[in-house]
Amino acid sequence: MNIKENIEIKDLALYLPKEKVLIISDTHIGMDEALNKEGVLVPRFGFKDLKKRLEIILKDLEINTIVINGDLKHEFGIISNTEWSQTLELLEILENKCKDIILIRGNHDTILGPIAKKKNLKPRDFYKVGDILITHGNKIINEDAKSIIIGHEHPAVGLKEDSRVETYKCFLKGKFENKLLIVMPSFNLVTEGSNILREDILSPYLDQDLSKFEVFIVGEDVYDFGRVEDLE
Repeated sequence: MNIKENIEIKDLALYLPKEKVLIISDTHIGMDEALNKEGVLVPRFGFKDLKKRLEIILKDLEINTIVINGDLKHEFGIISNTEWSQTLELLEILENKCKDIILIRGNHDTILGPIAKKKNLKPRDFYKVGDILITHGNKIINEDAKSIIIGHEHPAVGLKEDSRVETYKCFLKGKFENKLLIVMPSFNLVTEGSNILREDILSPYLDQDLSKFEVFIVGEDVYDFGRVEDLE
């Protein structure tokens, strides 16, 4: 589905067909292990499921560059053994599919350097493709651009059917100042994300009235669900 000219939704990723750029965000590798350490019992299938889903996306696309838009790994102050092995494995999968990998620094990436160095990568605060600015979204980046793509928020919406509420990852499309703003869902499969209808907003780009933002829900396909105000 096209969310804008030259910006396509491919499952939980975005694809810029003209430049052959694929963008994924917030993989949070190691989250399931971290949650288990905190006493929250979740199955450790997250990375296996992530690889399967990513490989389906990569299969039929011609890609020059892959952008990881922040929060590649989950832990703030350490690099666990799981994070070491799984982040390097993920980067190797991506290396086999593209010419360049761009690492955008997220708020969880405080000690990403040693992993990046292993692959001769240098984390950066943003990346520009023409007039599109790609940045994690935890802080405002002052760069000229017509469109901004962020992660960080992990947007999701809860849809109610009878007494049951089902939560789905989603993309958001709206404005920041006079620029188009697209918010990506998390590519982490341990959780669905934060329900934008109920939970506090994290990104300064979204410190505004979101009622007119368009919602694109990711399920078996991608569905245009209209505006946030229509879901409340």
